[in-house]
Amino acid sequence: MYIKETKENPRILTQLKKLVPKEPERLKQLISPFRSLAVGSKSGYKFFSLSSVDKLEQIYECTDTEDVCIVERLFSSSLVAIVSLKAPRKLKVCHFKKGTEICNYSYSNTILAVKLNRQRLIVCLEESLYIHNIRDMKVLHTIRETPPNPAGLCALSINNDNCYLAYPGSATIGEVQVFDTINLRAANMIPAHDSPLAALAFDASGTKLATASEKGTVIRVFSIPEGQKLFEFRRGVKRCVSICSLAFSMDGMFLSASSNTETVHIFKLETVKEKPQEEPTTWTGYFGKVLMASTSYLPSQVTEMFNQGRAFATVRLPFCGHKNICALAIIQKIPRLLVGAADGYLYMYNLDPQEGGECTLMKQHKLDGSMEPANEILESASHDRPLVAQTYSAAVTKDGCVSWSTSTPSFV
Repeated sequence: MYIKETKENPRILTQLKKLVPKEPERLKQLISPFRSLAVGSKSGYKFFSLSSVDKLEQIYECTDTEDVCIVERLFSSSLVAIVSLKAPRKLKVCHFKKGTEICNYSYSNTILAVKLNRQRLIVCLEESLYIHNIRDMKVLHTIRETPPNPAGLCALSINNDNCYLAYPGSATIGEVQVFDTINLRAANMIPAHDSPLAALAFDASGTKLATASEKGTVIRVFSIPEGQKLFEFRRGVKRCVSICSLAFSMDGMFLSASSNTETVHIFKLETVKEKPQEEPTTWTGYFGKVLMASTSYLPSQVTEMFNQGRAFATVRLPFCGHKNICALAIIQKIPRLLVGAADGYLYMYNLDPQEGGECTLMKQHKLDGSMEPANEILESASHDRPLVAQTYSAAVTKDGCVSWSTSTPSFV
């Protein structure tokens, strides 16, 4: 149950309608590529411009709300949704450039995630999801009695024509529920993994959904809304990890996956054309043919490993264990991988879209606006820093570092 605390009036509706982009063409310009980084902290929240690698320009800072754990901006507009640890059940929708609150809502339980696009605003609680019309903030639909979702895991497509919501359909296995937020009906249920889900991400078109389970070894990509498996990638074999985030590039050609380890994997979504089979002329060629033929007699789990794609590119982070979020963006006409981490830094890497391989660290910026060159990475950014708090109630870190929910910092 929710309680609307702000009285309806025409002025609120007018403000919301003005802030929401109307034309799909304009929207595409606003969101491609990622333009800003939103960071919540003990003292409030900030927005940084992502137009340059050399300089992390702070474009806005708010200190009116303390202990911000969720901050979500509507693309490059002035509309921002905020949740504070001091009032974790209350959502505030603000016009940050004017410094005014448009409306606020209170819910029956802690808000774990907020997602928004040009059509909808989604509020995720542990066992329910609220779907608001973003133009007037009316609740259009409530998905009740969802499986326990303490991490607030969900994903909302940014596409106007494929406006889907994805969330866990089970607390024990990796089922994904896909919901059509325009027609307000269930679209599909995808049996994605054997283990519970850990991460979800739509591509920009809303036609692909990437998933990862708590084991963190295999990442899958499904067609939406059909639910057909399109790609399967193996992140690793030796150890299970906690996937922190998944992110597609704007063209949908690359998928990045970050975790609680020091390695970020980037996968290339391409279908390899099958070459016509030729009779082997060497002993090694004959052995290879026999090996491939023998896979048909192996258990299905082993056969799947032969068919899983490997990382196209990788990033070696200067830390391990910190919660983080990644994004793939074009900055100054060059593909970049961005990693915002709970150690209070933003890391910027170059990605070679042709050759892949290990990505080069270009700059690391402290999220107070200062910058450190790649050759001056501090040792304190490594293992000797305390690990980020794993509980929601302990999410606030020291002032100037990131205060973590499931979505802060966020790339918008």
